[in-house]
Amino acid sequence: MNRHNFSEPRHLLQGFRVNLDQRGGFLAVEQHNPSHCQCGRDDCTRSQHGPLGHSGDFRVQLTVDGLDDIPFKQNATIRVSVNIQPASPRTESLPTNRFVGSILVMLGRGAKALTLMKPQERNYWLDTIAMPLGTHGDLPDRVDVAIVGAGFTGLSAARALAKHGVAVAVLETNTVGWGASSRNGGMVLTGLKLGIESLVKRYGMELARQMYAASLASIDMVEQIVKQEQIECNFSRCGHLEVACKQSHFDTYARSVHMIAREFSHQLRILRKEDLQAEIGSEIYFGGIVDEQSAGLNPARYAAGLAAAALREGACIYEGTRVQSIESLASRGEAGFRLRTSRGLLCARDAFVATSGYTSSATPFLHKKVIPVGSFIIVTEPLPDSLAQELSPRNRMIYDSKHYLYYYRLTPDNRLLFGGRAAFFPETRSTVRKSAEILQRGMIEVYPQLRNAAVEYVWGGTLDFCFDTMPHAGRREGMYYSLGYAGHGVALATYLGAQIAAEIMGAPSYNPYEKIRFPGAPLGLYNGRPWFLPLAGAYYKVLDWIS
Repeated sequence: MNRHNFSEPRHLLQGFRVNLDQRGGFLAVEQHNPSHCQCGRDDCTRSQHGPLGHSGDFRVQLTVDGLDDIPFKQNATIRVSVNIQPASPRTESLPTNRFVGSILVMLGRGAKALTLMKPQERNYWLDTIAMPLGTHGDLPDRVDVAIVGAGFTGLSAARALAKHGVAVAVLETNTVGWGASSRNGGMVLTGLKLGIESLVKRYGMELARQMYAASLASIDMVEQIVKQEQIECNFSRCGHLEVACKQSHFDTYARSVHMIAREFSHQLRILRKEDLQAEIGSEIYFGGIVDEQSAGLNPARYAAGLAAAALREGACIYEGTRVQSIESLASRGEAGFRLRTSRGLLCARDAFVATSGYTSSATPFLHKKVIPVGSFIIVTEPLPDSLAQELSPRNRMIYDSKHYLYYYRLTPDNRLLFGGRAAFFPETRSTVRKSAEILQRGMIEVYPQLRNAAVEYVWGGTLDFCFDTMPHAGRREGMYYSLGYAGHGVALATYLGAQIAAEIMGAPSYNPYEKIRFPGAPLGLYNGRPWFLPLAGAYYKVLDWIS
């Protein structure tokens, strides 16, 4: 790999402007004609004529790996090391800065622009809301129901139970909505992860009808809760758009749409490639399906609203309380459960596990059946209204037809949120950083219009997949559980949390997922540590290639 070094405003920097924002860690190099500058200096690169001083007052050195010659290749991916240091006593206050990262270079013909950026490794949604604080004080000795997990599932159940006077304690290892409930894309989708034809083939038409109906009812429930509790979370029935990455994917749409209309009384609309421009400002897809019943919201605001509603009804939420074990007291001839936590013991008549992708060895039965899969998201800077309108004219929730899929949408302040399974492993600092690079390349592939858009946020979360790619909710050895939403958790988690709450109270409930088998790993080769995720990721990439 060849290495090229460029120092000062010469070579690479000749005729460019260097913008520095020390607070955000952002550096941009853009073409500039020195004759337009009013300072009169021949070597002016017109940086910032402000607190940071003139560009001639500091040195910028770029070390570029991955290019063989100059001018740069169009849209080449390179690795850049940037050093910024004072060049005179006037700029002693300018801090030394270093950034290393992978970037896209659009130089040569036409626009000359090089953007280096270090987005915040932070959840954008959490910058829009202050989460309510949990309950202060020690744990009680006993409650009617102990719920493990303060995400959508647990908070929905707590709200429903507390409304009927049930003494409920929600035990959360971190803080309210800390996991996937605040980290997702805010898509409230119809259907399930498993395609409709596969659903019918596996479970039969009648049970498939029940499960599909539950998915539609779950969106109605979210909308109803938002209205009843006056949760300001930007809920909107904007519909979703699924786009076909290959012609073969599009060819299967007609069968699915026809079956859903005939057997499930739900209308979808097929769009051919030539009709997609009314829905999406991208030309890479082969067609799509529109479902007008899906919705979008701000998931952190929704989680905060659910928590506030549960607290108002009298539920207790204990943050920073890790559940270490759950013991059934039936062996002692007693009713209920004893939960050992990081803050002491708690006894409860009923226990409900709602931990999804963060399920632990505290519940061994579930730990061996839930696969934690990483999902990652980047969010751009706010976009001009015209560009946002071009990207998504109808403001849909959008996802593609791959196994290794991308999903994306506009946020209420006109940013593009772009997510995907960039790495199957759960989030760590390294997987988040690597995923940011992968997702930005994917975003530009879908939307070349965003090649110069700054990415301001990146984060990861952990989804819960079961071995059959289905949600599971029910009861085992007296303990209730609900998880396995596989990316459809905003609506289903809300719905199934409420259904389990109804079952606990002995009220009518509608939970078709308790009727299906809950499989574990073949040959028992899984103990909760997902050693096979790299193999699974490679397998799905192959499926995307050959499908």
